[in-house]
Amino acid sequence: MEKTILLVEDEENDVFFLKRALKKADVHANLQVVRDGQCAIDYLEGRDEHSDRTRFPIPSLVLLDLKLPHVMGLEVLQWIRHQPEFGGLIVLILTSSRLEQDIDQAYRIGANGYLVKPSTPEEMLEIVQSIKQFWFEHNQLPSVSRPAMATHASV
Repeated sequence: MEKTILLVEDEENDVFFLKRALKKADVHANLQVVRDGQCAIDYLEGRDEHSDRTRFPIPSLVLLDLKLPHVMGLEVLQWIRHQPEFGGLIVLILTSSRLEQDIDQAYRIGANGYLVKPSTPEEMLEIVQSIKQFWFEHNQLPSVSRPAMATHASV
């Protein structure tokens, strides 16, 4: 089964460079992109336009920016960690912030990793290759089909 990555990112250039790096790294995943924190929550809840789980499957991995419109990234992370059905969801912060306060808070809330956005496409490729190798090849991800999600799943 193809894995799904949910990218929560409002900067078009960052989306472009991540998509390019995923392709170059030969990551075989269904990339879903939402542009703000509220859309991320709507996607995960299967609300409104995201109710079709065939088109918008539960992700195996979330790449979450911190500085987002409507609902900030740390609030999205906190929301995810308060949903029992997403207890095993891997959330990696991918942001430009190097502030110790942001890093500490992200880990306290439950981030699985904290990555600072690189300044070059080559560095982005390195990050994507690392994500691919660790999270998709070596790490065992939890099943995305949980009983609590059965009402949203189209299986």
